[in-house]
Amino acid sequence: MRILVVGAGSIGGYFGGRLLEAGRDVTFLVRPGRAAKLAQTGLVLRSPVGDFTEAHPKLVVAGDTAEPFDLVLLSCKSYDLEGAIDSVAPFVGPRTAVLPLLNGMAHMDALDAKFGPERVLGGLCLISTTLDADGHIIHMMPNHALVFGARTGDCVTDIAAATATFSGAKFDVRASEMILQEMWEKWVLIATAGGLTCLMRGTIGDLVAAGGAAVATDLLGECAAVAAANGYPPRDAAMARMTTMFTAAGSGLTASMFRDLEQGGRIEGEQILGDLLRRGDAAASPVLRLATVHVRTYTARKAREAA
Repeated sequence: MRILVVGAGSIGGYFGGRLLEAGRDVTFLVRPGRAAKLAQTGLVLRSPVGDFTEAHPKLVVAGDTAEPFDLVLLSCKSYDLEGAIDSVAPFVGPRTAVLPLLNGMAHMDALDAKFGPERVLGGLCLISTTLDADGHIIHMMPNHALVFGARTGDCVTDIAAATATFSGAKFDVRASEMILQEMWEKWVLIATAGGLTCLMRGTIGDLVAAGGAAVATDLLGECAAVAAANGYPPRDAAMARMTTMFTAAGSGLTASMFRDLEQGGRIEGEQILGDLLRRGDAAASPVLRLATVHVRTYTARKAREAA
């Protein structure tokens, strides 16, 4: 199976690198700047489960001569999605499956409109990564899971074959028959984590120490209510895990959106919080609404400063 990984950032670079390490046929679609950096340093993974370096990964850039791949792994940020779709389109053929690992659900509508739902798999990843100043991929915690599945009965790819291709690489993989349920549960998770840590500008442990555990459970309940209103109520076990996670004393947990915000970077506030708020009852979601306005204010300020 020939795999095209869109981007070689911390997520795509990690999973693509692990697939390369396992001997899979992987090519990275990257921007010219990232291509130049990779030509200098190679693809470098630093991980608690083992490091990996590929000195000369196969690369293509938008505009190169294109031929269809079997699978496209899409892991860009939501604010780069439109450009990523345009760049990847020439590499998508009639039998190409697109596996997005973006947060939220808005990207699914855009991908379905471009490629058709039979070509777009559902997918999510559970991993904590970042890029360091040298462009190396830093895997911060041992968890590294990829979950995917077909959303339609006329899916163009063989899920068993895709699972076999991913299996044997140094990450956890699982094919799911209820991938949309799992995607909504992850959305509830990351919206709660992002909303709490951005709004409070601290870790979950800091929030709990400040007497804010009830705020955490309030936001979790609001996010779960939106998922339920859209037909995907989080399962009891998922809610129990998240409640424990967001009320844990001493927890160092923060969201990637909070880390991006603290560094003054672009954030996925609309994809993770704003779109969730739009899909529910804003009047019944006071903490979610406050968290959304908070990150929108940050984005507005950044735009004003850049003008």
